[in-house]
Amino acid sequence: MKRRVLRTAWRAHLVMVLLAAAGVAGAAAQYKRNHQNQIKNLVAGKADAAIAFCDGFLEKHPDDLESHFILALAYTQKTDLAKAMAHVEQAVAGGLDLGRFIAGPRDLVAPLTGSDAFKVFAKRHPTPLLHGPMVGHVTDSSARVWVRTAEEAEVEVLVQPAKQKAFKGMPFKARTTAADDYTAVVEMAHLAPATPYRYTVSVDGKRVPIEASVFRTFPKAGSPARFDLVFGGGAGFTPKYERMWNTLAGRKPLAMLWLGDNVYIDAPKMPRMQRYCYYRRQSRPEFRRFVAATANYSIYDDHDFGTNDCIPGPDIEDPPWKRAVWNIFRQNWANPSYGGGPGQPGCWYTFSIGDVDIFMLDCRYYRTLKSKPPTMLGPVGKAWLKAALKASKGTFKILASSVPWAYGAKPGSKDPWQGYKEERAEIFSFLAANRIGGVILISADRHRSDLWKIERPDGYALYEFESSRLTNIHTHGIMKGCIYGYNKTCCFGLLGFDTTKQDPEVTYRIGTIDGKIVHTFTLKKSQLTHSR
Repeated sequence: MKRRVLRTAWRAHLVMVLLAAAGVAGAAAQYKRNHQNQIKNLVAGKADAAIAFCDGFLEKHPDDLESHFILALAYTQKTDLAKAMAHVEQAVAGGLDLGRFIAGPRDLVAPLTGSDAFKVFAKRHPTPLLHGPMVGHVTDSSARVWVRTAEEAEVEVLVQPAKQKAFKGMPFKARTTAADDYTAVVEMAHLAPATPYRYTVSVDGKRVPIEASVFRTFPKAGSPARFDLVFGGGAGFTPKYERMWNTLAGRKPLAMLWLGDNVYIDAPKMPRMQRYCYYRRQSRPEFRRFVAATANYSIYDDHDFGTNDCIPGPDIEDPPWKRAVWNIFRQNWANPSYGGGPGQPGCWYTFSIGDVDIFMLDCRYYRTLKSKPPTMLGPVGKAWLKAALKASKGTFKILASSVPWAYGAKPGSKDPWQGYKEERAEIFSFLAANRIGGVILISADRHRSDLWKIERPDGYALYEFESSRLTNIHTHGIMKGCIYGYNKTCCFGLLGFDTTKQDPEVTYRIGTIDGKIVHTFTLKKSQLTHSR
């Protein structure tokens, strides 16, 4: 009897040790980290630690599908394919898309997906389209659709005006390749402005059923218009909050601006971790429905590009992981462009909706404290911004930063713009010197939604709209000095533009994950004009 008690105690102790090694501490606070830690264990050859964690997690959360996914990978590493398949079957029965196991990371699942048992099972659950379709860059006459397929394949998108009854869409094609992680961007042209379009997707000639297949082209370039867009950051993977994408879809925005911390990775030297973090979000049905009908634009921040508050330095290839991270980022979006391209990597670019110009900033790739003064944008990114602002004729001009502009948003920290005061002052002075009106600041990073007013000695006051708690569990407190702040639930920013009015206006609304609008603030173009 005594020996039995000792054996039981020893097993309990061993489980606790393995759980600690697996990173179970703090699990309740940050769901997104639980299984990321197990990917690290698998990459390090610690399959037993991953199994111990997931077994323990399932005891408390028996419906957690991500744990079954990790267990399938872990048993694959241990060459126990029977147990791996058992967890595949449990996960798929619970609602996890089989495409998760095909996407991988592929080197971790190769022995499993190559097995006869998996191939037989997969035939009952065909998944030619692993991720997407996601609508990317849209104009008044074109649009992009991004997809990821199970194998290299030809993808065809047929598109036609939604009001047209008989479907005889225009065909546009692209081919996915292993070199681009089985992704492709299909370019659609010859579209009409401000028009809803219905589209279908075929993979190697076979039509793929998709739930939300209507998007809208943008208003005629340079023309006054009424439209809504949504924005935010802080989208850590949290199953119970993934319904946020349903809420955003319900607003029917013309575009979504992803302002960084879009998936949370914090592993710049681990491509498999980066891909895993993108895959688990891209596989969510709520996310897929939302992005299939909305134009998506993205920039990265510290948790997507490097690690917390990272300062990667001014060089393109140093540290060497920078270009690799950038390449994976490009493979998972369909932006207008990516900085200066392969010769000058980045994620800065500009695009327009009607007569509103949006400037998306790269606040990480070239960030350095070694220059005098320190720079967040880098010399090339800053020169691009100045030239683009000077050329802009937009009624409103949105400067989209991944970190807050207002000094009070994160007191004492040098990570937001208060750590780069000289560069911020240079940009603001440039606006005054060139009499650039209509500028609105938006940002993310802080896990809440804010409204700030920034007074300037040489120009009109700038207003900042900040939102970065799309699906995060973690919350940041409300700061003194802001006009309004909200952090009680997951939330998003909504910008409603009406430039058809005699005094054009933009309305900033803060919405909750349940669709409630908790704050509204309207700003007129006349308030954003340099006095004579």
